Amino acid sequence: MVEQSKKRYITTDDLKKHNQPGDLWISIQGKVYDVSHWVKSHPGGEAAILNLAGQDVTDAFIAYHPGTAWHHLENLHNGYHVKDFHVSEVSRDYRRLASEFSKRGLFEKKGHVTLYTLTCVAAMLAAVFYGVVACTSVWAHLISAFLLGLLWIQSAYVGHDSGHYNVTSTKPCNKLVQLLSGNCITGISIAWWKWTHNAHHISCNSLDHDPDLQHIPVFAVSSKFFKSMTSRFYGRKLTFDPLARFFISYQHWSFYPVMCVGRINLFIQTFLLLFSRRHVPDRALNIAGILVFWTWFPLLVSFLPNWRERIVFVFISMAVTAIQHVQFCLNHFAADVYTGPPNGNDWFEKQTAGTLDISCRSYMDWFFGGLQFQLEHHLFPRLPRCHLRAVSPVVQELCKKHNLPYRSLSWWEANVWTLRTLRKAAVQARDVTSPVMENLLWEALNTHG
Repeated sequence: MVEQSKKRYITTDDLKKHNQPGDLWISIQGKVYDVSHWVKSHPGGEAAILNLAGQDVTDAFIAYHPGTAWHHLENLHNGYHVKDFHVSEVSRDYRRLASEFSKRGLFEKKGHVTLYTLTCVAAMLAAVFYGVVACTSVWAHLISAFLLGLLWIQSAYVGHDSGHYNVTSTKPCNKLVQLLSGNCITGISIAWWKWTHNAHHISCNSLDHDPDLQHIPVFAVSSKFFKSMTSRFYGRKLTFDPLARFFISYQHWSFYPVMCVGRINLFIQTFLLLFSRRHVPDRALNIAGILVFWTWFPLLVSFLPNWRERIVFVFISMAVTAIQHVQFCLNHFAADVYTGPPNGNDWFEKQTAGTLDISCRSYMDWFFGGLQFQLEHHLFPRLPRCHLRAVSPVVQELCKKHNLPYRSLSWWEANVWTLRTLRKAAVQARDVTSPVMENLLWEALNTHG
């Protein structure tokens, strides 16, 4: 009773006032934590906390953090508790499900997916080098280009997994896997991926907070982009100008061709972040990893006999990875969107609304990297991909119980839905009566400012 009387209380309205840089409060299970100064040390980046500050973040915290993280919270507790703290039935069921998975040890049972995948990547990389260096046949070179694109896809899945949870027994080894599978093999910085991907998960399909939907002037999934909204992630205006109007008017035709060369933009984004003034964790290691890639890849291409084969080789290898780029778009482009920051009180609902699953046979799980179970992954990002198929029926039942969407489409259907969404926005963009702002070519690179 004495301890109970010492508690200090605030309301949810009071909590909402602490949502600005320098004054960031969050609540977890009714306890309030001041993360104003700690935000820069947050392993998941600042964006996650900035987007959810002033709210209860219990569901998001459970989704992203292992049980050991709870011990670190006490140092941030400011003594306050939320007086009108309320848990919805959906959240209760979600937390119960997460607790059940934890008790069953699913978050720790990672299987051997990473070992098998990296072994396949190493074998394919060896085959690529052999095909380019030791063979003179044009067909051998073309097959090598195809294999290179395929191993980039598989290596990216390992980087994705290691970014969400430890795929190895120790954190240093996990970091090594991240740098190897991301920076060294694919040429895409794991630091850039974490920066954008964590924000994407937290603000899934928020037009102004989710960077994975902000592709002006090339693509727009909603006519709301035509008002030149401000990206809260990049901190700049997404200008809808004549150039953007032109590109978006034909985006349902340009979608697949752009995906074939979309990897170039990822290379650019990596360099822009690593050499920017932003705080980048392990910047030196990330730059070193990128240098490894830009040493072996140009050297490999240089062994080809002429420039025509070199250009074709690079194009084919990048075009193959378009399969993965398209998949990421299918998971979200045709799903529900909204504007504004995410709401910590409807975590489960926002994830179901903003994601689409891709149905496939179990023998194709390796090809999709587990991300065909996009909703399951968004709800339980720390869950190893080897368990996603097994928990899918449970997630479906929970969605059914609370009358929430669970959409699982075939690959063909998902493409149709995505093209329909792009076409709808394209038709709206052609309305010449809508004024546009001054052309900014630099926006085409989706730069960070």
